Amino acid sequence: MFRSLAHRLRARLAVTIDDERGDVPGWVLITLMTAGLVVVIWALAGPALADLFQQAIERVSGF
Repeated sequence: MFRSLAHRLRARLAVTIDDERGDVPGWVLITLMTAGLVVVIWALAGPALADLFQQAIERVSGF
C-alpha cells in the first residue's frame, strides 16, 4: 500500500513539474497593471519631462 501511495504521489509531482502552462490570468493581470502604471506615470511626468527637454535644447542652442 505504501508503494502505491508513493508511486501516485511521485507521478502527480512529475505531472505538476512538467506542466508549463503557468498562471496565465495572473500574468495578464500583472501586464495590464504595469501598463496602467506606465500610462499614469507618463501622464503625470510627461509635461515636466517635455519642459526639461526643451530647456536643455535651448541651453545647447544658446552657444
